[in-house]
Amino acid sequence: MVVAKYKTMQDFKSFSDKLSNLKSDEFENLALELFQFQSQSNPIYRKYIEARRLDTMSVKTLDQIPFLPIRFFKDHKVISGNEKDYPGFFSSSGTTGTITSRHYIWSEQWYLAHAQRIFEGEFGGLKDFHILALLPAYLERKGSSLVSMAEHFIRESNSGHSGFYLYNHDELISRIEMLANDGRKILLLGVTFALLDLAESGKDFSSPNNLVVMETGGMKGRRKEMIREEVHDTLKTFFGVDAICSEYGMTELMSQAYSKGGGKYTLPDSMRVILRDVNDPLSIAKRSQGGINVIDLANFHSCAFIETQDLGKYDENGMLEVLGRFDNSEIRGCNLLVQ
Repeated sequence: MVVAKYKTMQDFKSFSDKLSNLKSDEFENLALELFQFQSQSNPIYRKYIEARRLDTMSVKTLDQIPFLPIRFFKDHKVISGNEKDYPGFFSSSGTTGTITSRHYIWSEQWYLAHAQRIFEGEFGGLKDFHILALLPAYLERKGSSLVSMAEHFIRESNSGHSGFYLYNHDELISRIEMLANDGRKILLLGVTFALLDLAESGKDFSSPNNLVVMETGGMKGRRKEMIREEVHDTLKTFFGVDAICSEYGMTELMSQAYSKGGGKYTLPDSMRVILRDVNDPLSIAKRSQGGINVIDLANFHSCAFIETQDLGKYDENGMLEVLGRFDNSEIRGCNLLVQ
């Protein structure tokens, strides 16, 4: 039996140190250890497991782990350990009248260092970039983990040209064109609807060779939903790039996955995705396509096992493709399990 031993801020620090040098063959054992801890020390997760009448000691493999529906982050304080060790939280965006998620965190500094380690593992050092962040919906509210990450990336880039942009498209285009012959690459990090607004603005744009465009997903109720291929084709045409990079992250996760084009994601060492049956959320998908269940070891302080409302599939090379969201993304009634 694994004893629940990560209960204090110092214990969280001990677990976080393991993630800094995680080897792929260590993931399963660490995830199972974390499951045993959270099944005891996370009150919401524990009640959910009890409602499913699951014997936690029978869980021996990753596909036996129960995943907490992401909706619980909207109605409950999902934490493991002592409340005093959570100085703040990240909150999700939402359309008017919807309930937003809250992800309580033990250390924003650790989250930012973790996010930087993942990004630099995929794209290289932040000091090789000018970071231009087009995140209007996120900047206009408090508590966004994406804004916090972008602020950190801007600081770490150590570039006087890095910064945020709201709706000042002319200034943004001028800055990109000014940096065309600079020795650094330009990372344009933008929420999808804002990048589309820019691409369809009718403004003249001369694309530099050092531009990298990365969309973070989401229409946020500003535009009609579009399939990824349509979005990327529009952006590639306007920005004159061969591929659109993507970031897959959310308020409820501490880790991010990145795509360098075509919507095919590489998962960081701290994350695994297990696909579930679309008709039976308690069963593993028998095909290569299904609902996305995420194991994020960086969620060791909250819940590391999340049932998202995203659909995905694995391609022939084992890369993850995010297909979209379930139509019933606002699942109701699941909270009855912990009442």
